[in-house]
Amino acid sequence: MPKKKWIPLLAAIVLIAAGIWVWKASQPAGPGEGFVSGNGRIEATEVDVATKQAGRVDELLVQEGDFVTVGQVLARMQIDTLNAQAREAQAMVQQALTSVAQAQAQVAARQGERAAAQAQVVQRESELDAARRRLTRSEILAKEGASSMQELDDDRARARNAQAAVDAASAQVAASDAAVRAAEASRVGAEASVKAAQATVERIHADLTDSELKAPRAGRIQFRLAQAGEVLGAGGKVLNLVDLSDVYMTFFVPESAAGRIALGAEVRIVLDVAPQIAIPARVSFVADTAQFTPKTVETASERQKLMFRVRARIDEALLKSRLDQVKTGLPGVAWIRLDDAQPWPPELSQLVQVK
Repeated sequence: MPKKKWIPLLAAIVLIAAGIWVWKASQPAGPGEGFVSGNGRIEATEVDVATKQAGRVDELLVQEGDFVTVGQVLARMQIDTLNAQAREAQAMVQQALTSVAQAQAQVAARQGERAAAQAQVVQRESELDAARRRLTRSEILAKEGASSMQELDDDRARARNAQAAVDAASAQVAASDAAVRAAEASRVGAEASVKAAQATVERIHADLTDSELKAPRAGRIQFRLAQAGEVLGAGGKVLNLVDLSDVYMTFFVPESAAGRIALGAEVRIVLDVAPQIAIPARVSFVADTAQFTPKTVETASERQKLMFRVRARIDEALLKSRLDQVKTGLPGVAWIRLDDAQPWPPELSQLVQVK
């Protein structure tokens, strides 16, 4: 290639190299030694508000982006079927209560029959005692010849008849006892039916309560996953809620620094959209096992390094004072101070304050 054609090419290479050097020189060098950083995105705890029972969504009371409080009603399911089941269950309770009253009446009747049978036993025992006394006298008179054998035989027959009457009355008492026990068993069964029916009523009332989908925690509605009129199965997702009081950034640090990071260590998060301000946070989690770096790391040499996952949680009081400014998904860098004696550099000293 002629020498003159090399000159423009070399000049272009020099200009590109100079541009790269100037760009790198203009980038912040970071706090220096005693600090470690990792890239990540702002995340928050998400909760899906879902149905407990299958049914049709009746109405949605919130829009995406709305802030909600704990216990606030967010949506309602249709409850026509549940209302009908509640009325049916209440009728079953009344029916069971009627059965209990009838069973109690049966118990009282059987107890009265047993009392009458016991009184009959007493009467028959008195007749038996009289018959035995008469027989004893007849036997004495018959030995002395003062009474005929016919009278003695008649008295013996009366005594046997009286004994038989006592046995029959005692058997009637035993039958009355069995009838009382059967009536009491029926009463217990009827009372159990009442409890079962009442439990059914309570279950349906619980389902009616659950038909109002309430916010399990304070936060912001992120997505409406269903619309009014849609039929969902049990566990069908209706809304997605973001808890803005539990916001954090997950990132990875090399194994050489992971062992020096303590739970509760100070962290400064710098977002790409606001590089001049740092968000204070603290380490809330450090993985106990190493893993490869995420796939977003571009170079093969970096992917070959084992890294530890770390989570830094932003202070709840700071978040609550700036709920309207909290955004998830924002990228940034988290800086961790490994040495408490090392002061934070000026570029990480300007912190977001609680309002």
